[in-house]
Amino acid sequence: MTRDLRALPKAHLHIHLEATVRPGTLAEFAAESGVAVPKTLVFADFTEFIEAYLALAALIDSPARLARVVAEAVGDAAAEGAVVIELATTPTWYTDLYGSVEAAVEAVCGYAAEAAGRYGVWTGVIVAIDRTLGPEHAMTMAGTAVEFAGRGVTGLGLHSEERGFPAAGFGAPFALAREAGLLAVPHAGELVGAQSVREALDVLGADRIQHGVRAVEDPALVAELAARGTCLDVCPTSNVLLGVFPSLADHPLPALLAAGVACSINADDPTLFGPGLLAEYTTARTGLGLDDAALASCARSSITASAAPQAVKEAALSGIDGWLAG
Repeated sequence: MTRDLRALPKAHLHIHLEATVRPGTLAEFAAESGVAVPKTLVFADFTEFIEAYLALAALIDSPARLARVVAEAVGDAAAEGAVVIELATTPTWYTDLYGSVEAAVEAVCGYAAEAAGRYGVWTGVIVAIDRTLGPEHAMTMAGTAVEFAGRGVTGLGLHSEERGFPAAGFGAPFALAREAGLLAVPHAGELVGAQSVREALDVLGADRIQHGVRAVEDPALVAELAARGTCLDVCPTSNVLLGVFPSLADHPLPALLAAGVACSINADDPTLFGPGLLAEYTTARTGLGLDDAALASCARSSITASAAPQAVKEAALSGIDGWLAG
């Protein structure tokens, strides 16, 4: 029996807001703005990918466009069987639209709450530090995230170029976020190896790690991740398209699961990479050979590692049990 993956309750925990734009919406925005549609799907390197991401973000240049992107992201999550989504953004992109970074976060959280009510998907917002923009930016992002803790913001992230910007330099903003009860959800172990994951754990106190897949380079670290129950928010297609691994066959998700590491499955940047959440689950089944028990385990990890309220988690976990019972 092949169970319907759409019917599997799941959380989408590693998803960048600006790169959720539907292809049709992207084409519409570009036409209205008189610019070419940003490049997608094939990137020479991470730098070219970042350039494409920034081109996407530049097209979200009005409150109406931002509200639409948030609503469509949550609507797509619902259509793919997600019951929880945490949308990550660096809100300084929208400071000019709203007059301050605080007003920008308030707007995004408001759009997220409206979409959550419309589609029945519990929705949180991750405020992300751009690790290339310096310590003042990092503390501003952390302070703003703390201001909106309990009012829509669920965690503090750490994004952008990992090489040359180690996690060890961001201990202070993450300590501030953790003290406020926010989840620490930095990127690590994508462009840099296992040491990056180690720093995310030991210096940032990571609750989840976005990517984290290069932990496989250190068996002792893999064992520690399993013992701690730290969830890795894994994005197989993204990792292949950005050259983290040469092919899907080389991806370590099955090995991480076999070692007892909690992993969620995610799309990362569907506008740029193609697959959404449901397609990534399908890839995990057909391309990585995960059986339904393993897929259900990933869904459970996504739910338990999320910031969703306990009642939402309990209902989702019961739904996962029912899905697996068939």
